[in-house]
Amino acid sequence: MENQQFHTLLNAIENKEAVLGVVGLGYVGLPLAVEMVNQGFTVIGIDLDASKVDSIYNGDSYIHDISSDELKKVMQSGRFQPTTDYSMLRVIDALSICVPTPLSENQDPDTSYIETVVDQIKLHMKPGMLITLESTTYPGTTEELIQQELDKIGHEAGKDYFLCFSPERVDPSNGRFTTYNTPKVIGGTTEACLKLGTALYSKYVETVVPVSSPKVAEMSKLLENTFRSVNIAFVNEMAMMCDRMGIDIWEVIDAAATKPFGFMPFYPGPGIGGHCIPLDPMYLSWKAKGFRFYSKFIELAQSTNDNMPYYVLNKTSTILNEYAKSVRKSNILLLGMSYKPNIADLRESPGLEVYELFKESGANVSYYDPHAASFRDKHGETVHSQAFNLEQFKTYDCIVLITNHSDLPYYDIAELGVPILDTRNAFRTYNHSHIYKIGHSVQHPVFAPSEAVLV
Repeated sequence: MENQQFHTLLNAIENKEAVLGVVGLGYVGLPLAVEMVNQGFTVIGIDLDASKVDSIYNGDSYIHDISSDELKKVMQSGRFQPTTDYSMLRVIDALSICVPTPLSENQDPDTSYIETVVDQIKLHMKPGMLITLESTTYPGTTEELIQQELDKIGHEAGKDYFLCFSPERVDPSNGRFTTYNTPKVIGGTTEACLKLGTALYSKYVETVVPVSSPKVAEMSKLLENTFRSVNIAFVNEMAMMCDRMGIDIWEVIDAAATKPFGFMPFYPGPGIGGHCIPLDPMYLSWKAKGFRFYSKFIELAQSTNDNMPYYVLNKTSTILNEYAKSVRKSNILLLGMSYKPNIADLRESPGLEVYELFKESGANVSYYDPHAASFRDKHGETVHSQAFNLEQFKTYDCIVLITNHSDLPYYDIAELGVPILDTRNAFRTYNHSHIYKIGHSVQHPVFAPSEAVLV
């Protein structure tokens, strides 16, 4: 049902007169807010972390995908106001919620950040506001945690306010796909909600994909990342199998990838990391259990991927045995610590688990990462990256490549002569006897063709 509030907000959106709000100015929220401003809207950003708000005011970006220069231009426009004050919700016409949704220690969804925002919306919501949840979560969250809570205080979705779910699809450091050109799925709780949500996102996203309900939109996000989790787990298992069989999994994948249909290459690694793949499938698995449905694929994939750091430890032990050494008391250098190349993001990085496993095994372990300067170990102690020093690196008993940053000097490191375990096939062009890789046995092949032969 389209009422006067609907038409007032729709008109404000079309004329870019609506005041937009973003709660959570992290890797999703800040790029979203910047894109909103770039497309001509006035935006209020809310985050309880005062240091983030101060950084934005100073034009100092803490997000890889937003440069400080770009942030300064946004601030100079006068149309972006970051704040820690939730009472600013009273002047916001359309709000996007981009807060974290981590897992608890028991691998259950932690929706406390969403619940905190909803509590503030109850206190300060502007009548006729459009609310869109972007945080990845289980199917039903939008209705259960937002709609039902606002129902309790007499606000009806589609009449007194409007409610949608549109899952974030941010891929940090992806130079090709940005907030603007990544298609955006959106589902509304009513037809009027969906119309407003689609109209708004169409102003700063190139392609908007409407679906029939928030649950469909919520499930679509989980399907995307569960698909990746399952396929990564499969190729990780294949890597361990090929290791046992003396076959190079990387060569196998390259060969299979020449098929122009019916195959999509996935690659093994030391584990899974980031904000989505380690977490999203467990949201889906948790919700499914409420329907007495148990997803064997999700649980098996999670188990396989979680085991990869242990495989890295065991593989390193096998390599050190070749040099009459043990992990205990050996000096180990982890090369890279972030969860993917060319960024500083350490969230759920498998390198963190690998580090702890080596420490527990008695190794003297350090790391070097040109992007991630430090992290806190499981005891809360700060661990700093080593300075880049090839002479120092030469003293290690083994180097384990965790993250294949493009700016690492692979040739120089390969020439050190130190045993290397490559978990990303980053040293593939170096056929040195001291370079080993996961997904292949310790013995080196007699023949390693460097290019395809046309017959």
